[in-house]
Amino acid sequence: MKRASLLRPGLAFMALASLLTTSCTAPRVMTMSGKVTPRGEFRVGGNQAFNIPTETISKTGSAIKEAAEQLVSQEKVDYSASGELVDKLQVAALAYVLDPVQPAADLYVRYGVLDRLDVGYKYAFGSHVFDGMYQFLGPTGTVERPGGAAGAMYGSIGLQFATQRAKLPSIPYLDNINDLLQFRANRNDLLVPLVFSHSFGPEESIGAFSYGLVYSHTFLRYGFAPKNIYTGNALLPGLERKQNFSSFGAFTNVKVGFKYAYVIPALAIYYQNYGTYQLLNGKSSKLSGLTFIPSIGLQFRIPTSR
Repeated sequence: MKRASLLRPGLAFMALASLLTTSCTAPRVMTMSGKVTPRGEFRVGGNQAFNIPTETISKTGSAIKEAAEQLVSQEKVDYSASGELVDKLQVAALAYVLDPVQPAADLYVRYGVLDRLDVGYKYAFGSHVFDGMYQFLGPTGTVERPGGAAGAMYGSIGLQFATQRAKLPSIPYLDNINDLLQFRANRNDLLVPLVFSHSFGPEESIGAFSYGLVYSHTFLRYGFAPKNIYTGNALLPGLERKQNFSSFGAFTNVKVGFKYAYVIPALAIYYQNYGTYQLLNGKSSKLSGLTFIPSIGLQFRIPTSR
């Protein structure tokens, strides 16, 4: 009964997260601590974040909205007259898929496989994430059987793989861009977090302060297939390309609660040089910038062994 009552707030949080989420983004919320899930235990939870990328904000302003509405209303778009606007719409679409400005939610479950190893699955509303964490520093006890004192330091390193079919969200001017350009993309992300934490209470029984560094690498496949953009009397040929880029980040979070339930506010900051992207008609564009990801999460601890 006690555990069931603890899970009710989590179900409400999950429902709220699903309502707030509008499209997909790479799952880069960092709410883990340096202590992995103890052997035989589960951790379940969810996070609500907001993705704030500087480059996407600069490429998707009111002028882009007006251009999209203007061009999508035309039966036939003449690239020789409107090529600059078409190029800006392509860059806006790419920027939004690479790093959207949006709320981002996820739900996850983790299980302690060995004393220093846990594995997890996360569903980020369009992205499926699989990962494992190895603890190389600190004791491996549990809340019921502590192996370390309050203030103990923990360290772990992980590997995360995420895959998703990226798309523009269903909001008016982005719909217009999609209708005009027939944009499509798929992405896979590899992420390596290095995490350190200091325990509040023995074995993080009342929480922890955590911080670390993150490296990620993204593999993107994208394409445009316009149906009503012409150069002269010829339909502008579409294109399909592959691109990959690295991101470097740092994060901090605080886990606060008692034994079975915790609240985790967090902040992650990333820098990425997205690279050079080919556009229609032989054009190209370079993208780079910072991304800020503030988040708040709930986590529940479910011991299964005595």
